[in-house]
Amino acid sequence: MSWTPAANGGPYPLASRPGGLFGASWPAGPAAGVVGQIRDPLAGHIRRETGNGSRAVATVIDSQSVKAAETVGKDSRGYDAGKKITGRKRHLVVGTALADCPCRSWSPRPTCTTPPRQREVLFRLRLMHPEITIVRADRAYAGKLVSWAKQHLNLTIKTVSRPKDTTGCVVLPRRWVVERSLAWIMHARRRARDYERLVQHSEMLSTWAAITLMTRRLTRRQSRPAKPATTAPPFAQAA
Repeated sequence: MSWTPAANGGPYPLASRPGGLFGASWPAGPAAGVVGQIRDPLAGHIRRETGNGSRAVATVIDSQSVKAAETVGKDSRGYDAGKKITGRKRHLVVGTALADCPCRSWSPRPTCTTPPRQREVLFRLRLMHPEITIVRADRAYAGKLVSWAKQHLNLTIKTVSRPKDTTGCVVLPRRWVVERSLAWIMHARRRARDYERLVQHSEMLSTWAAITLMTRRLTRRQSRPAKPATTAPPFAQAA
């Protein structure tokens, strides 16, 4: 990281100085893909530590509707009749490995339950991650969307439905990984509710929340003390 002297004599990162990527030109950060350049190496490092490849081939996708403040424009928010929420809908993509953290986040309109919006999300996923071949999702991605994704994007969509005659919270196979990640991101103060006027800024903050999760996980592993060598009890040695 580059450093530059501050006015008071102390150094600070070049990327955060006035007029830098996140200074006077705030929109330049999402446009330059800076947060993605931070996120992707971290995700690959975590996967390699757990014995997986650096990139996920199978992923899980899910959406979440969150309330939007008055600062959010009407052109990027709507009403979710299922959740009875006026706000934005986030789409999150997570690898299927247990140690995976969110790898992609998008915030199209809440009305993206329509097939064209879901096709847009899948198209962006294929464009940014050509290595992905399997996508697990809920029933919102079922129907004609399965054949369309296979024909045009070479993506295999596998839907995971909720078991019949079940009530309350039920842990669904595979899908619980992305549900867990959605709950983790909601712990971030600026993700519990959407305040951003631009969708690009909302997506960037979701990515920062994922980066925070990954850095905490990596530092926690490095700070763990080494386990002492186990020795046999005295009665075992005597035997």
